[in-house]
Amino acid sequence: MSILEIFILALIQGFTEFLPISSSAHLILPSQILGWKDQGLAFDIAVHLGTLLAVVIYFRKEVFSLLGAWGGSFAGTHNSESRLAWWILIGSMPAALFGYLAKDFIELYLRSAWVIAGTTIVFGLLLWWVDVKAKQVKGEYELTLSNALFIGFAQALALIPGTSRSGITMTAGLMLGMTRESAARYSFLLSIPIIIMSGGYTALGFLDDGVVVNWSELGYGAILSFVSAYVCITFFLKVISKMGMLPFVIYRLLLGAGLIAFLTL
Repeated sequence: MSILEIFILALIQGFTEFLPISSSAHLILPSQILGWKDQGLAFDIAVHLGTLLAVVIYFRKEVFSLLGAWGGSFAGTHNSESRLAWWILIGSMPAALFGYLAKDFIELYLRSAWVIAGTTIVFGLLLWWVDVKAKQVKGEYELTLSNALFIGFAQALALIPGTSRSGITMTAGLMLGMTRESAARYSFLLSIPIIIMSGGYTALGFLDDGVVVNWSELGYGAILSFVSAYVCITFFLKVISKMGMLPFVIYRLLLGAGLIAFLTL
């Protein structure tokens, strides 16, 4: 890959992983619109590692606290943090299961610009409607098991390119009455297990193939995606309560409409 491709793809991954606009769609589109070669599994793993490090470092206090509380739950010590840790793990299971079972089908039939255009518009409108109607009174520590499963099954929908993992989980959280900020925080924390699982699964396939990689490309990609993801998380959490989801909805509608226009010309 050229330096320009590495730069653009890594920034796309970092900025779009945690914004409700779909990172998978933005990573697929350059190859379909600009004719770029697929970046390959190794680069995907590298940029996802960068975004994983960004969210873990940003939420380092919460992560250590949740892990400690989760470990204590095996000794019979339960509190709001141990419950939240379990909800995050349980909420990750639907996407992991459906991803494993439907991976080939998704790769074969759903990674197209037409699908991305449709899901970008449909789930963008759903996000707008929920954001307007949501009560926004609940924090992430007030979630129940059924709430965690609901958000978890919503996260599984993000396997369809264009849906947006963060977008659909925030939408589900708002449906349950969460505030924008708490829905965003929970969505970001929920990303940690799924990025680890999907990245680990992809890495195993990559190692089995025995492909020779360019380590400098991977290093640049990981660093750039880390920096852009950290900036994105910081910015998003500071402004989302006041700004709302409308700017991202407008972006999704424009992107979807632009894709349809491009495909029909």
